[in-house]
Amino acid sequence: MPTHGQTDLMVPTPALPAAVRCAWQAHPRGTPAEPVIRHWLGAQLQCAPDAVALVRDVLGRPRLCAAQSGFDVNWSHSGDGLMVALGDGVSVGVDLERLRPRPRALDIARRFLASSEADWLASLSDEARGPAFIRLWCAKEAVLKAHGRGLAFGLDKLTFREVDSHLQLVDCDRALGVPGSWSLRELEPHPGYRAALAWRARP
Repeated sequence: MPTHGQTDLMVPTPALPAAVRCAWQAHPRGTPAEPVIRHWLGAQLQCAPDAVALVRDVLGRPRLCAAQSGFDVNWSHSGDGLMVALGDGVSVGVDLERLRPRPRALDIARRFLASSEADWLASLSDEARGPAFIRLWCAKEAVLKAHGRGLAFGLDKLTFREVDSHLQLVDCDRALGVPGSWSLRELEPHPGYRAALAWRARP
C-alpha cells in the first residue's frame, strides 16, 4: 500500500488527507511523461513500473484498473515541471501552470470563465491579476480533470470565489455534483509555478 497524505514538493504545503498524495517532478518539456509517472506510481503502489495497471478511458483520461482500480491517478505538466497525484477511494485532478505574464488574462476570463470570476479579476491591479487568473485556471481544471471530462466540459460550468485568501467552489453544474463534495488545495510546488489539487469521494 502507498504512503498516503504526503507531498513531495519543493515548497512546503499543509498536509493532505490520508487518501491523497501528490508529488512534483522535474521534467524537461517535450519528453514523455508516462515513464516518469509509472516509476512514481510503482513506488507508491509497491510494484514494478511495468506492473502499474495504467490505461486510458474513451475520453483519454488516465485510469488505474484491475487490482489497482480502487486508486485514481492524474497528472499535469507545464514548463519543465510535472505534478502527479494519487487518490485512494477518491477521484483526483491536478493542474500545473508556470507563472508568466498573462496580458490577455481579463479578455480570456470574460470569454471563458464565470462572470463573477471575471469581475473579481477586473477589480484587481494589473500586477495581481495574472497570478489570480492562474489560480482560477488551475482550480477549475483540477476539478474538471477529477470529474473526468477536462476542459471540454466548460470552464464556465463551475464558479469559484476567494474566501479567506483561498479559492472555494461555490456553484457548479449538476453533473459535477454539489460544490461541498469537492476539496481543493492550492499549491506552490516549485518556485515559478502554481498548481491546484482537487478531489472528492468516488461513488
